Amino acid sequence: MRIDPHAHSSRSDGTDAPAELMAAAARAGLDVVGLTDHDTTAGWAEAAAAVATTGVSLLRGTEISCAADGVTLHLLAYLFDPEDAALRDAFARARRSRDDRARRMVDRLATDYPITWQDVVEQAPQAVTIGRPHIADALVSSGCFPDRAAAFAGPLATDSPYYVRHWALDPVRACELVRSAGGVPIAAHPRAARRQRRLVPDETFAAMAEAGLAALEVDHRDHDAAGREAARDLARRLGLGTSGASDYHGAGKPNRLGENLMPPGLLDRVVAEGALPLVTA
Repeated sequence: MRIDPHAHSSRSDGTDAPAELMAAAARAGLDVVGLTDHDTTAGWAEAAAAVATTGVSLLRGTEISCAADGVTLHLLAYLFDPEDAALRDAFARARRSRDDRARRMVDRLATDYPITWQDVVEQAPQAVTIGRPHIADALVSSGCFPDRAAAFAGPLATDSPYYVRHWALDPVRACELVRSAGGVPIAAHPRAARRQRRLVPDETFAAMAEAGLAALEVDHRDHDAAGREAARDLARRLGLGTSGASDYHGAGKPNRLGENLMPPGLLDRVVAEGALPLVTA
């Protein structure tokens, strides 16, 4: 069974509509795909409606923005109750903060680059929240950069003077909220040194494990060989499962569906512990 549990649609910062993502998963030979848009479940219904025609089962999830001592960490949450009030409130606060951050970054960028807020909005017609990828797309569209990666390496980098932080949940609290909502939390790309200079310390993951963290995403494009081994060793020491995923964003990134996979045994555990079932044909 081929399971890619971490992919994004145009409801956040991917370029494929949810139904298009399901069709792409079928072309990639996947049996199961996880839709994990940032801080939203807005794409779940459309993706679920495409299961019957694509034959690909849907693992419903969300990627939650977290931060520990100023260091960013993303938490994948699977099969939770989307009506849980505490989790919905956290998602809403994160989306408001992301939108405010994006506006402030565009104001800073506009002093040196020919972009406006409207230019950015036009890059995200289906998105629930405007994020840095949409700002990158506006910079590319204006001719300032050849692609998203170049924009992220330049003015959108976390150490850039144009960068603005946004509010994010503490990752231990996030694990608690996900478990309280009947979901299963897995830490996304925990040792992705290519993304940021500082990484979340092992002690934080130990506290997350105590709060219900199920696994670490080990096999990921942003982990080099040393990063994968470090993540695998950390999972072993904390008694956590290990996963893998593409973190697919459509045309927004080079990541390809199915390039890394979740072990079937871990999917079985997620389904057994989650409040929702897989959506199957």
